[in-house]
Amino acid sequence: MVVLHTVIAIVLVIGLIIRFRVDPVISLILGSLYLGLASGVGFGGTLEAITGGFGEIMAKVGLLIGFGVVIGSLLHATGAFRRMVSTLVNAVGPKRLPYAMAGAMSTIFPSIYVDVQVVLASPVARSAAPHLGKNGLPLLAGAIGTGIFSGYVFVVPGLAVILVAGQVNVSLGTWLLGGLVIGLATALLTTFLFQMLLKTSYWKPETDEEPDEAMLEIEASDDKASLDDAPSLGVSVLPIIVPLLMIAFGAFAKLAGVENDFIAFIGNANLALFVGLMIAFLIARSRIGVDKTNEALSEGFHTSGEILLITGVGGSLGAVIEASGMDKQLGALFAADAGAPIIISILLAWFIAAVLHIAIGSVSVAALTAAGIIGPIVPQLAVSPVVIGFAIASGALFAVQVNSNFFWMFKALLGLSTKGALKTLTMVTSIAAVVSLPMVIAISWLL
Repeated sequence: MVVLHTVIAIVLVIGLIIRFRVDPVISLILGSLYLGLASGVGFGGTLEAITGGFGEIMAKVGLLIGFGVVIGSLLHATGAFRRMVSTLVNAVGPKRLPYAMAGAMSTIFPSIYVDVQVVLASPVARSAAPHLGKNGLPLLAGAIGTGIFSGYVFVVPGLAVILVAGQVNVSLGTWLLGGLVIGLATALLTTFLFQMLLKTSYWKPETDEEPDEAMLEIEASDDKASLDDAPSLGVSVLPIIVPLLMIAFGAFAKLAGVENDFIAFIGNANLALFVGLMIAFLIARSRIGVDKTNEALSEGFHTSGEILLITGVGGSLGAVIEASGMDKQLGALFAADAGAPIIISILLAWFIAAVLHIAIGSVSVAALTAAGIIGPIVPQLAVSPVVIGFAIASGALFAVQVNSNFFWMFKALLGLSTKGALKTLTMVTSIAAVVSLPMVIAISWLL
């Protein structure tokens, strides 16, 4: 019965979000209440699980999310992101731009703030598209989409990485190298496969593109003004590169067997992102002044508040599922005979995350919920927790589509019709989810 009630709770959440357009926070709380009461957790136990789950996930990732989002807001305000993208165009030329964009979006500036990424990258895609031929726009749109979300789910400090790693109890240092390899390879291979698809009659500009000329003119003038005042490339990348180097330092020191309080302090992800935040803050104060810096901070705090709330409530559902005893049921589901458990565990983790994403429409919420369901029984599995984390990340990539706010932003900023957005963003994220799965399986053999 616990399994049945869990399925009903998840369907309830999905139905409220999609069919009745109820806010995800409200939907997740209602689902958590139903599951706790129906599965016998009790009145007090249900509320304790909801509040406890919220607090637990906040303790793990709250500061990381807040710092990461505010860094993105400050870099956006100073034009630093735009400087990075502009330099990339000049360096590689338009023909190599799809792969450069996919690679850069997934690694050099992974998606701690996906809305900012698409806002910054879309003008580049539109302006460079004519140089790539008739399919230039969909190719660059696909490259941007797969790059953003490959970084988001695989590469530190992508938001989904932080959420999943926290739930399956994997340090960001342990995740760092494997996630970087999978994220980059997924972005590049998906871009290649999508380019092959575009060589067929798949793309039809007359029905798949829907440019807004007024928007293009406004953004063109905004881009010029921002770039003229933007910091240099070396300064622009500091708030991202420095935290990554700090985390990597701690990770590699641990691998080398060198551990002490100072190394743990320097390599701590919370401190690393705070240092990145301070660097971004100083850049903003020197480039755009006190008032605009404070405005960017306010916007970042506002956005991070919304993300933190949905993140915490997603953690609440996971806690109620754990309190209901579902972890034991899933433990039985994951158990398998010799020779099969690793593959079965990876496929089930991937499948759960993929189904949740298709239903809910949020990569981060799907990843968090799947990790909340699977996390409690990870110690029982015959596979490394980081591999399960990678499998969840891979599945959560699957099919960003119309129930995602990002989908509609992507459509508008790239000048696509709804059909065109489905044929680019939905297609490349689906390909990326499938392409990354064998990589996760391959890594499981090494760990």
